Amino acid sequence: MKITVETTINSPISKVWDYWTHPEHIVNWNFASSDWHCPEAENNLEVGKGFKNVMAAKDASMSFEFCGIYQEIIQLKSLQYILEDNRVVSVTFKEHGNETIVTETFDPENENPSEIQKAGWQAILDNFKKYVEMA
Repeated sequence: MKITVETTINSPISKVWDYWTHPEHIVNWNFASSDWHCPEAENNLEVGKGFKNVMAAKDASMSFEFCGIYQEIIQLKSLQYILEDNRVVSVTFKEHGNETIVTETFDPENENPSEIQKAGWQAILDNFKKYVEMA
């Protein structure tokens, strides 16, 4: 069963897309809580190519790489990628007036309960919304 998270951002779709896909922005929002950060981000936005984001605790107690390979890219509309553990993630961007609705749907992993996974992904998406709207 897939998990879905969503937010509505008070910003035009072109800005939302840029902030989602450019590493200089990804490092500023890609973490779930204020005691974590994203010290490194790489993104090659081409089908068959991929991305790598390092997410780390600010106290250096742990870190991990979040990596995937793009399967489909529709400019300003959607992304689909496969994570290293073969889970599929789809992200859609829908323009609604001067707002953009971002929806992420993903296959859950087997280690954590679905509610925890949904809360973590939603927290990152909420952080993205805050970053875009403040910029």
